[in-house]
Amino acid sequence: MEGFKSLAHSRYDCKYHIVFVPKFRKKTLFGKIRKYLKGVFHELAKQKGCEIISGCMVLDHVHMCILIPPKHAASEVIGYLKGKSAIAVARQFGGRKRNFNGESFWARGYAISTVGFELGKVKEYIEHQEILEVEQEASRF
Repeated sequence: MEGFKSLAHSRYDCKYHIVFVPKFRKKTLFGKIRKYLKGVFHELAKQKGCEIISGCMVLDHVHMCILIPPKHAASEVIGYLKGKSAIAVARQFGGRKRNFNGESFWARGYAISTVGFELGKVKEYIEHQEILEVEQEASRF
């Protein structure tokens, strides 16, 4: 059972591919906010006993491959990450021209998929999101 994590009475390998977007799909994830959110997401995941394996923030969405222990529901962890990160962004960048009030930074929904034994393919997909986004923008009129 190589690669499995342990809790007191269980061994697990629960990895999820998660995608979520800012409210109204605004292109707000750039520059200082993107750099700031990377550290915030890792710290928040650690507080819940989770581990971010891979992640990518493009202009209008976030991709994340995360290991969540079975004692937490995936929806609970995602809600925690989105809620606390929105508050952190509002506190850090709230005094600027653009006011991000904490509760409305992220859109309500998210996409989630279990990774299973395809971790390599999912990590490769996440790492190449930025390249794909640039190529798609160039092909649009």
